[in-house]
Amino acid sequence: MADSQNTGTTRGLLERLNEGPVVCAEGYLFELERRGYLQAGSFVPEVVLDHPEVMEQVHRDFTHAGSDIQQAFTYNGTREKMRIMGKEDKLEPLNRNALRIARKVARETDTLLAGNICNSNVYDPENPDSVREAREMFEEQVQWAAEEGADMVIAETYSWTGEAKMALDIIKKHNLPAVVTMAMHRAPHTRDGDTLPDACKKLEDAGADVVGLNCMRGPWTMLETIKEVRQKCSGHVAAVPVPYRTNEEEPTFMALRDHVCPHHVPEGRPFPTALDPFLCNRYEVEDFTRQAHEAGVDYFGLCCGCQPHLLRSMAEALGRRPEASKYSPDMSKHAWFGQAARDINKSFADEL
Repeated sequence: MADSQNTGTTRGLLERLNEGPVVCAEGYLFELERRGYLQAGSFVPEVVLDHPEVMEQVHRDFTHAGSDIQQAFTYNGTREKMRIMGKEDKLEPLNRNALRIARKVARETDTLLAGNICNSNVYDPENPDSVREAREMFEEQVQWAAEEGADMVIAETYSWTGEAKMALDIIKKHNLPAVVTMAMHRAPHTRDGDTLPDACKKLEDAGADVVGLNCMRGPWTMLETIKEVRQKCSGHVAAVPVPYRTNEEEPTFMALRDHVCPHHVPEGRPFPTALDPFLCNRYEVEDFTRQAHEAGVDYFGLCCGCQPHLLRSMAEALGRRPEASKYSPDMSKHAWFGQAARDINKSFADEL
C-alpha cells in the first residue's frame, strides 16, 4: 500500500512506524466540550465551522504535547448525524474545513494529516439498506479526505467487524494507509461474534496497515486484550484507550458509576459530563504505555478524555521529548518540597 503519496511530507505513516512508535492524539470531542465549544449528547463537530481558530489551537496543543498525527475532526461528521441535527447542508463544508485546519497544522509541524471515519450508527448486516447507507457515508468522507491531501485515514470505534472491513475496503480504494480500530464494550467480542483479537486479525489480513482497539475501555481494562491482539497479529498494533479508571465490574467508561455522589449526576451515570473523578493521572498513562510498548504495541493514543499533559506522559514513556517536555514536572525546584528547602534543614512537607 502506498504511503503518504498525496503530499510533500518526507516520512509517511509506515516509515515512521518502522523507525519507532507513533503517537496520535484523539479525544477532540471531550476536549472541545470541556472548553465550551461542543455540545455533549449530539457530539457533532460544528466547532470546525463556528470556531476554526479554537480547533486549530487544539491541534497545536496536542502537537506540542507529542502527537505525530493531525486527525481531522470529522468524527460524527456524517450524513446521518447531520440529518438528525437538521444541518445536512453543512456536511461537506464541515468535513472539508476540518481537513483543511488539520492540514495547515500538519504541514507546519512535519506531522501527518489523517482523515477520519467512524461507526456509522446505522449499520445492520441484516438490513441491506442500512449497509448501503453506511457505505455511502464512508465513501464520501474518504473521498473528501483524499481530495484534501490526507496522508492516511483512521477508521475507528467499530463494534461490527463487517462494518470495519467495509470502511477498510473504501480506504484501500484510495490507496491510503489505513488505521482501523475496534471498540470493545462490556462483552469481549464484536457484535458479529468475533473476539477482538480475531477481528483485528481479519482486518490485518484484509489489508489494514495498523489494527487495534480504541475508546470505551480505560487502560487497565484494555491492556490484556491489546496484548492478545499483539500476539494474534503480525503487523502494527494500536492501543488508544480512554484515560479513565475503568475496572473489572465497570469495564467501559459508559459503565462507570459514581458511588460517592450518585445523586449529583444525571441518572447516576457519570458518562459523559461527570467523569472528572475517574480520570487517570499522568503516571497511570505512563505505566500503561510502557507495558503496552513492552508487549509490542507501536501505535499509541488516547481517546475521549485525552488532555495534553496526559499525551505528553504517553510520549515521554516512549522515550520521546516533545516541546511540552520543557515544562515537565521537576519538584526539586519547589519551595517546600525541593532541594532548596532541604539545604536549609527545613521540612515544610512534614507540616502539610
